[in-house]
Amino acid sequence: MRRKKILLVDNDALEASAVKRKFSRVGHQLCTAADGPAALDKLTQYQFNLVIAEMHLPQMSGIDLLRKIKEIKACLPVILMSANARVRDAVEAMKSGAHDFLLKPLTLEMIKLLTTQTQSKQSTFASRNGKYEIVTHDADMMQLLDQAKEVANSRASIFLQGESGTGKELFARYIHKHSDRQDKPFVALNCAALPETLLESELFGHEKGAFTGATNRKKGKFELANHGSILLDEISEMDYALQSKLLRVLQEKEIDRVGGSEPIPLDVRILSTTNRDIEDEIAAGRFREDLYYRLNVIPFHLPALRERPSDIPLLAEHFIQKYNRIERKSVKGLTPEVLQSLSQMPWKGNIRELENRIERAVLICKGNQIQEQDINTGVSSRQNQTAADPFIPNGSLKEMEQRAIYHTLDRTDGNRTHAAEILGISVRTLRNKLNEYREKMEAS
Repeated sequence: MRRKKILLVDNDALEASAVKRKFSRVGHQLCTAADGPAALDKLTQYQFNLVIAEMHLPQMSGIDLLRKIKEIKACLPVILMSANARVRDAVEAMKSGAHDFLLKPLTLEMIKLLTTQTQSKQSTFASRNGKYEIVTHDADMMQLLDQAKEVANSRASIFLQGESGTGKELFARYIHKHSDRQDKPFVALNCAALPETLLESELFGHEKGAFTGATNRKKGKFELANHGSILLDEISEMDYALQSKLLRVLQEKEIDRVGGSEPIPLDVRILSTTNRDIEDEIAAGRFREDLYYRLNVIPFHLPALRERPSDIPLLAEHFIQKYNRIERKSVKGLTPEVLQSLSQMPWKGNIRELENRIERAVLICKGNQIQEQDINTGVSSRQNQTAADPFIPNGSLKEMEQRAIYHTLDRTDGNRTHAAEILGISVRTLRNKLNEYREKMEAS
């Protein structure tokens, strides 16, 4: 069992001491606070796995403390307890987001049970596949994940639609992970990232001498994914002529390498994604309707981040912890003002945009909590400065360069490859510039 760090909020010092000894006996570390303000102060300084709070506290009730905690750390489990509880207290606690409501005193058996239960509860927030995670407690999103598990073993093609940044590739990997193919290859191909002349070779492979530069036989993505799953990301970007060949693969369940003489049999689960309105693409003659019907056997539509606002605090905290590890920072969370600001943003770039914003905020944050100026640095202030006339220089050449880079990253939802293409520089140069800005901010 993993050792947990738990915060106990109780103004009865003797009882708190007794509970602390019980937690030590089962291998957990317990910190104490005598009231709500003291508890909130500790939550901004340290990371906890669980909070247990008395209902009747001085200065702030247990319910009020629960609500404050949910504002700043949405995924942190909170258990409320009382020696003389009423049914309506328990109901109010659960409605306010409490993990559980217990009667005092806490026994050793109750402590063992509740620490095990909260571990299980937290694991539902993140469905893990190695480094890939789907972090949510949105009811609609959880329902989609349940549906994905139900169809994971099917051989039918799956079609994922949703705006850029909603996590379509993560969802595809989630399906593969929960299928009977999970130990077989998962191969992803971004149809928008390859020129049309190379896409056929990438999909189906080629024989030696098939065309100029084909010095060796090469297996295509379909062949590499045989017996596993293949993800055709942004399939609406695929050349119309190549769509006909893909349709044949779906019908015949075999491929022909470019320059090859014999077909290669396939057993591949096909998952496709698009961020476009596919029916508009069909109406405009850019996507084959018969291919769409073949790919859209099991459809999923992933909601935009603005449609699942309850996940914003959860995702923000997840990204804070992620970039704390990467950048060796110790940011504890967001101020309530920042959380409110994040909840009101349109998030056109969805989760990818939120991650980009949090990454930048963690890098430049000076204290324990991300402030309003941290979350908005490089966005609204720069846009406002140049809104009147973007062609009139505003500041030094270095400052204009920095504004241009940050603005382009915002436009591309944090995609550095795309941003570098727009700016006409290499990804390496862009990375070096960002490191330079970060070091400058950290030194100031």
